[in-house]
Amino acid sequence: MRMLNNSLEIAAAAGEELGVSEWVAVTQDRIDMFADATGDRQWIHVDPERAATGPFGATVAHGYLTLSMLPFLGAQVFAFAGDVARVNYGLNKVRFVTPVTVGSKVRDRVELLTVEDIDKGQRATLQHTVEIKGGDKPACVAEVVTLLMAS
Repeated sequence: MRMLNNSLEIAAAAGEELGVSEWVAVTQDRIDMFADATGDRQWIHVDPERAATGPFGATVAHGYLTLSMLPFLGAQVFAFAGDVARVNYGLNKVRFVTPVTVGSKVRDRVELLTVEDIDKGQRATLQHTVEIKGGDKPACVAEVVTLLMAS
């Protein structure tokens, strides 16, 4: 894991790939729990029998499930250390490029795109590319904006 210890190290890392997470399996249990939590119980996600004859040949993870895995996957790649509060500021752009079928393994490739100074700290824009093991296109590409605020 890459540790960025202070504002100077964070700023210096702009434009760099920070690393890649471990592979994580996307199981039907994970998909079902997400469906329960969000109320999105569309058959392509939760009905393996029907999904087997559907457009993807199996159940698929919700796009938002893939997106929700970014904090877990990203924590394997990098950390902002020191006395700083990390605040989710939002997303610039998100694309769900390829469906994640049940049983697939995914990982996160993280690049620190930009770092800007703000009144109380820094605003960092990170690109997360969620890759599918054995796939030639990513599952998701998302630009995540995080505020790093000094206490």
